[in-house]
Amino acid sequence: MHVPPKPLSNGQRAADLERMAASELDLVVIGGGVTGAGVALDAASRGLSVGLVEQRDYASGTSSRSSKLLHGGLRYLEQMEFGLVREALAERNLMLNHLCPHLARPVSFVYPLQHRVWERAYVGSGVLLYDGLASLADSPLPHPEHLSHTALLELAPGVDPASAIGGIRYWDAQVDDARHTMMIARTAASLGVAMAPSTRVVGLLEGDGRVGGVEALSLESRRTFPLRARKVINATGVWSGDLQRMASDRGLTVEASKGIHLVVAKDRIRSDTGLILRTEKSVLFVIPWGEFWIVGTTDTPWTLRRAHPAASRADIDYLLRWANSVLADDLTHADVIGVYAGLRPLLKGESDETSKLSREHAVLEAENGLVSIAGGKYTTYRVMAEDAVDVAFPDAPPSTTDDIPLVGAEGFADLVGSEPTHGLGPAAWERLLGRYGSLATEVLAPADGDPGLLEPVVDDAPYLRAEILYATTHEGALHLDDTLTRRTRLSIETSHRGVDAVEATADLMGGVLGWSDQAREDEVAHYLARVEAERDSQEQEDDRTADAARMGAPDVRTGESE
Repeated sequence: MHVPPKPLSNGQRAADLERMAASELDLVVIGGGVTGAGVALDAASRGLSVGLVEQRDYASGTSSRSSKLLHGGLRYLEQMEFGLVREALAERNLMLNHLCPHLARPVSFVYPLQHRVWERAYVGSGVLLYDGLASLADSPLPHPEHLSHTALLELAPGVDPASAIGGIRYWDAQVDDARHTMMIARTAASLGVAMAPSTRVVGLLEGDGRVGGVEALSLESRRTFPLRARKVINATGVWSGDLQRMASDRGLTVEASKGIHLVVAKDRIRSDTGLILRTEKSVLFVIPWGEFWIVGTTDTPWTLRRAHPAASRADIDYLLRWANSVLADDLTHADVIGVYAGLRPLLKGESDETSKLSREHAVLEAENGLVSIAGGKYTTYRVMAEDAVDVAFPDAPPSTTDDIPLVGAEGFADLVGSEPTHGLGPAAWERLLGRYGSLATEVLAPADGDPGLLEPVVDDAPYLRAEILYATTHEGALHLDDTLTRRTRLSIETSHRGVDAVEATADLMGGVLGWSDQAREDEVAHYLARVEAERDSQEQEDDRTADAARMGAPDVRTGESE
C-alpha cells in the first residue's frame, strides 16, 4: 500500500486541532509515543476517522529513550516467554524486510563465555532456539556462530582476554526509536489522522456514563478544544493511571522501571560487534551506534516525577562497572559523552522486582468505554496497536498495517548505492538515507536555493542545517528540545550536549516558527537550563537527589517542574 508522505508542521497542527474540534471522530488517541502513533495508524488504515493528542512531543517519553533495538528479547526465553519472543522476532523481521528497511538495520552481539562446556551448551541452546523462532518468520539475518577464544579476540580485540574463554555471536536489529516513531506518525498523518502534539488532555467528555471524547488544552496557544469521539484509547504508557483516574476507572496497574544508557565514542571500545553481558539483575548491552557505543541498561523501580527521569551517579557507576568487567581498557566518567534515562511501563505482577514484571501488553475496556493499552515492548508496537483497535472497534475491518511501509521506505532500495546529490560525499548521503529513506531528496531540496543548508549545524556532528530546517517544516518540531534531542541526537552525541548548536538551531527554527526575539531568547535559556540540570543530576548519588536536581529546569512547554 503506497502512502504519499504528508508534512507535519505547526500550521498543520493548528489546522488539525480545529478539524478535530469541528465534528465527532471515530477515535481520539491519547499519547504520541510508538504505541499511540501505531494505534492511530492502525485505526486510520481501517477507514476510521482519527485524531491524536500528545502533551509534549512525538516520542518524548519512553519511545525516544530505549536501547534502540528491535529484538525478541533473548533473556525472555529463560522466563519461558516463548510466545512473546516469537511474536517480537516476527515483528523485527517484518520491519527489516518490509515496513522500514530504511530505518532498521542488522546488528550483531557476542555473549562472552566464562565457563567451559556447560555455559557454551546452555547459552548456545538458547541462541539456537532464538534463531529458530526467528527463522519461522522469514529472518533476513545470519545464523549464530560459536567463537573460540582466538576468534572472539579477533572480532572484539577490546575484550579483556582474561574475562572470557570464547563466545557466541548472534544477530538482531536496531533503529533510532525517535525517528522510527516520527515516521509512524507521519504515515498516520498521510492516512488522514489529525495530529496535535503539545496538547494536553485536561478532562474527559462524558455522557450517559460513557466517555465520548476529551477536553484538550493546546500548550502553544493555551486554547481549550472539546474533541468528541465515539471511542478514546489511552496509550500514555507510564501516565496510564492518570487517565484512568480521570475516568474513575481502576483499570490496568502500570509501574515504572527506570533504564539509563551511556553514550561513548567508538574508538573507546575496539570491536566489530556489540556485546551482551549477564548482570546480577538483568542483562547489559554494549551496542554499536554509528560513531558511538550505547551502554545500557539499568532496570530499577521509579516512583518519582515521570516527565524527565534522572540518571544518578550510582546508575552511571553501575553501567561502567559491568562494562569494565569484560573490557581490556576501562571506561571512566570522562569517556561518557551522553546519558539518557527513560521509564518502561510495566504491568504490575506479583513480584516487586521490575525485571520480573510483565513485558507483555494488555488492553482493557472500562465500563465507561475508555480503552487503555499498556505494557509491551517497543518491537511489538504494531501488534499492540492492532489489539487496541480490535477491542475498541470489534466490527471494524481487520488490520492491514503489516502491509503498509512507513513513509520513506518506498523507493529507498533504488537509492542505496546511488550517486549522492548536492555534492555530498557517499558517507553523508548514506547517513541521510538511513535517517529519511527516500525522503532524503526532500530534506535537501531547500539547499537548491541556499547552499549554506548543506553545512553541518555544528562542527563536531554530521547533522546538516537542512535537517534542522526539515525537522521544523516537515517533522513537527516546535521547540529546541524537540530538534536537538529527538529529530537529531545532538543532546547525547556531543560532549557539549547540543549547547554549541543552540544558536544556529534557534535561528533556523525561529525563522520558520516566527519566534520573536523574546521567544527565541526563552527557547535558548530553556535548553541551556535543561542541559545544566541534567549534568547536575548525573553527579547526584541517588534517585531522589538526582530527581530534585533535574527538576531545577522547568519544562519548556508548561514552564513547570514536572
